[in-house]
Amino acid sequence: MLDIMETDEQARNRFQSELEFVQCLANPNYLNFLAQRGYLREKVFVNYLKYLLYWKEPEYAKFLKYPHSLHMLELLQYEHFRKELVNAQCAKFIDEQQLLHWQHYSRKRTRLQQALAEQQQQQQPQQQPPHGNTTSK
Repeated sequence: MLDIMETDEQARNRFQSELEFVQCLANPNYLNFLAQRGYLREKVFVNYLKYLLYWKEPEYAKFLKYPHSLHMLELLQYEHFRKELVNAQCAKFIDEQQLLHWQHYSRKRTRLQQALAEQQQQQQPQQQPPHGNTTSK
């Protein structure tokens, strides 16, 4: 048996390629594209999706810009979900749900940040501004 060691450059390239691919999984239109072309029915591809589950580990997940891709990766482990993605309406529904989630998250985050800023302002001691030059002659 031949034991082939991966060079540092090969490891970096593999990491970058897998990172980019996992992030693409957050795009329901891309998932629909993969399903319509039959990739999601291929055993080798399904095994690759299973292999990619290591991205859920915190040491790897911290590199993701689109953490929602991990949820999609998890759903892709289920044959029923993979079959449904052939339907463009399914991809559209997922896309709409993502948008609604992000809008809700953004509004909630803004409200939380405003509340925190107000709380910090209230906790600061009220400092009296100086009343000009009050030197006596």
